[in-house]
Formats: sequence, structure tokens, C-alpha cells
Amino acid sequence: MLGSRAVRRARSSLAIALALVVVPFLAQRRAGAQAGAKPTPSGSAAPSASVAPSASVSPSGSVTPEPEPEPPPAPEACPPVEGGSKLGVRYELESVRIRGNKRTLSRVILRHVPFRPGDEIDVEDQRLELTRYRLLGTGYFSHVEISLSKGPRRGVVILNIDVVERNTIVINDLWMGLSADASAEGKSRPLTAYGGVDFAENNFLGTGIALGGALAVADRQSAYRIRFVDPSFLGSKWIVGTTLLYNDGRDFFGTRDVRYEPPPGETETTDYAVLKYRRFGGEIALGYDLSTSVRFRGAFHLEGIDAEIPRAASHRRGLDIEPIDFHLLPNRSYLTFFSVELDHDTRDDPFLPTLGRHVEVGADFGVPTLASDYTFLRLQVHGSFWFPLGRGHVLRLDGFLGSAFGDAPFFMRFFVGDLSEFLPDRVLDLNFDRRPSPSLLRTNVVEMRYEELAARALAEYRIPLYRGTRSIYGIDLYGSAGFFVLGSRRDVTDPARGYSGFARVPIDLNFNLGVRISTNVGGFTLSLANSIGFLPIRTGATP
Repeated sequence: MLGSRAVRRARSSLAIALALVVVPFLAQRRAGAQAGAKPTPSGSAAPSASVAPSASVSPSGSVTPEPEPEPPPAPEACPPVEGGSKLGVRYELESVRIRGNKRTLSRVILRHVPFRPGDEIDVEDQRLELTRYRLLGTGYFSHVEISLSKGPRRGVVILNIDVVERNTIVINDLWMGLSADASAEGKSRPLTAYGGVDFAENNFLGTGIALGGALAVADRQSAYRIRFVDPSFLGSKWIVGTTLLYNDGRDFFGTRDVRYEPPPGETETTDYAVLKYRRFGGEIALGYDLSTSVRFRGAFHLEGIDAEIPRAASHRRGLDIEPIDFHLLPNRSYLTFFSVELDHDTRDDPFLPTLGRHVEVGADFGVPTLASDYTFLRLQVHGSFWFPLGRGHVLRLDGFLGSAFGDAPFFMRFFVGDLSEFLPDRVLDLNFDRRPSPSLLRTNVVEMRYEELAARALAEYRIPLYRGTRSIYGIDLYGSAGFFVLGSRRDVTDPARGYSGFARVPIDLNFNLGVRISTNVGGFTLSLANSIGFLPIRTGATP
């Protein structure tokens, strides 16, 4: 009895010990299993039970969802939306939250945001990316970040827009250089200097209204502009702007052996025929944002022109002596025309973009029924495309096509200096230089100045040298190469005598080397190509 009772007591003690060890262990396993398979409550969930995934836009602009500890139930796939992904996860937009704007009014920022409370939004919607680019393109901000965060209830998100404001009193353009011009009698002169500046307050009192002006000066030439742009006229989506202009200019016509009937006391043979003129007028423009990246613009332009045309002027074209066409009426004339333009812009930065595209398609047409003395049509297409190559290197491909019909005034035709990297561009429609294209390919492009047909193709490679966040945002070294074509329809049907074969094609090479600098007061470009244009490497047909 004692032995069996001892055995039974031993067995009971062992069973109790096992229970003390195993039961808590099993309870712990069961609790863990229940925590890992938490059932979804029926009906509406509490705010803490529904977590919408947040998403942030990285500096490169891509929208990256960030994981949350409690992901929401997967919604059904939705049909595509304009600018969004074909199949994606949509949530209802509760509100738009703007942070960091100390000067810029929130309504000015919201004007560029295509989303409103109550809209369905996809975390992969490309319009999030384009909105960031659009806000950067306004010039109001040096940094923009867009993110989505969870809302107060299940399936609802908040759109966060965080901005860092920049100085909005900026220099849009700064021109300085040397040019080769001519005296009032048409004689070539030594080099002279020219300069100009275009400046603006792009965000007047935080309203987004732009007030700006520009001026350019050279020897016996000057030009002035005053601008006003309201990007949200009377609180609407319409963009209204106006510009006043005044030009007191001189231009140089003729290629070789220039002759014209001189005033008393002057010689007859000159190097160039000098055209003196004055312009005064302005335009009213109206624009509208068709989408996040596409804008329409229309304008009406009116001005009066006073011109002193040299009489009986002629020059040598190829082997023949021909009269000079100044493409302007003598004495007083009037110019009126309409302009329309479509602008598609997806750049990630307005001055040093690393990806995206910028395409402009425009047309200008003179209207004789509105007291215009010039009837013409001018068509232009310009496109630039940027491709990131890694380590901050960027490739840009640029192309331009233009054609003019009718009797467009000379300052609305395609000018050799605007196409060639070796000559100064026109500044506020003023030309400071008398030189033709260098003609590196030895073609009849030396005969071309203000023409009807133009084309250009260019490739540019950019290497970053510096990146900052204060006064200087970036400095890039760039090199470019390409070609351009400039001529008239007559050069196709009746080319100048004295040229043969490939030399009858008015084409020339382009290349450049310089630096681009982005600062808090604007962007600047310093280049070397203009100095090459002073080398005596051009040629022309000789008898």
C-alpha cells in the first residue's frame, strides 16, 4: 500500500509540474496565433483601424508608396483616369494641406493642383508628379514635395504639399557681349559692346501676379518692355497679360558690294545698307490651362512703325547684283496680328531640368482687315527633351522648325543670329551684329539673313559641377553640337548663281561650350561660341 501510494503521489506531482509548464506555453501560442490572424471587423471601422498608405514624391519626382503597419483592405481595380495609371488603387481625397508658404497665398498654389476634395486619387497617378514640376516651374519655390497621408476614416487620404519659397524678384535674362556693326554710312566698324536685362517680380504680394520689365542698349540702339500677367484673372482659371514695347533700332542689310542712293555729301559704295526704324505698341494676351502640363495662349498685337529705308539699294547675291528687300514699308506703317500657342511642359526644373520635355507650337497671322499693312502667316514648332544618364549627367535633344508666308516684317522672320551659336541672338528684337554665318561647310548660307524657312537640330550634354540650396542652386558644364538650315523658297526654286552641289544648301554647323548657373535671382549662361564668329572663315561666290 505504501509503495503504490508513493507511486500515485509521484505521478500526481509530475502531472502538476507538466501542467504548470505546458498550459502557459499553449496559452501563449494561442494568443500569438490570434494576434497574427486578427479578424476584420464588420461595418465601419474606427479611425485608428483604417490606415491609408502614405506616398511621397522624391526629388526625382517619382511617387513611392510607404508601407504602413496596418494595410487597408485592397480595393478593386479601377478604370484609368486621365494622366493616371491604367489600373491602380484609388482613395477618396479628404483635403489638400499646404505647408511652408509664408508669402504665397494658398489659392495661388491650389490653382496649379488638379485635385479637389471628394476626388478619387490614385497613388500612382502621374498628375502628382506633374503637379510638382508645375509648381517648381512657377519660379515661386526652390523645393516642392508632395505626399499622401491617411485621412480620418477608412479609404480616405490627405494630399500634402510642402514648399520652400524662393526669392521671386528675379532676372529672367541678362545679355552682355561684343558685336561687329556698321556706321550710319554703312562702313564696317571695330567691335562695340551691347547689354540688356529682363527682370520681374513674379509673385507680387503673394498673389502670383507678375510685374516685369526689360531693356537693351547698344550703340545708337535701345529697346524697352513693360509686362503685367495675372495667372488667375478675377479668381478664374484664365491668364491675362499685357505688354508695352518701344524699339529705336538700326539693322544692317546686304552681303557684298552694297550700293544705294546716298543723301547729299555721302559716297555711294558702302559695306552695308543701314535701316533705321522705330516701333511702339503692345499686345493683350489671354491664356488657359488645358491640363496640368498643357497651356493655351492667344494674343492680339498692335504697333506703329516709322522706318527710314535706304533708296535704290542693291547688293551681290551669288554672282548677280540684285535689289535689297528690307521687308519693311517706308515711313509710317501699322502692324496688327493674332498669335496662338500651345505649350506642353513636363520639365522637373525650369532652368536645369534633368528629365521631361518642353514643346511649343505657335502661329502668328497678320490681319489686313484690322488696319495692318502686313499680311503674313508664321508657323513655329520647338521641342526640347531631357534624358537623365546617371550621376547627374543629362542629355538634351532640341529641334526647331519654322516657316513664314507673305510679307512679314523683317523682325518677324527667322534671323541667322537666332539659329547660329556663333552670332549674337536678337535681344528684344534688336540685332546688334552685321556678320553672316561663318559658313563652316562653305555653303551659300553666307547669303542668308532674314529668311522664310528655318530648321535646327542640336544635342547637348550636361555635367553637374555644383549643387547647393542657398544663393546658388546648381552649376553645370555643357557642350552642344548640331546644325541649322536657313533660307527662302526662292533658294529652293532659284538658288543663287556661283554655288554648285552641296554648297547650294544653306546649311551650317553649330557647337558651343559653356556653363549654366541656377541662382535664387535667376539662371545665367556663359558660353564661348560667339568668339568663333569673329574668325574670318566665311566665303561667298565670286565672279
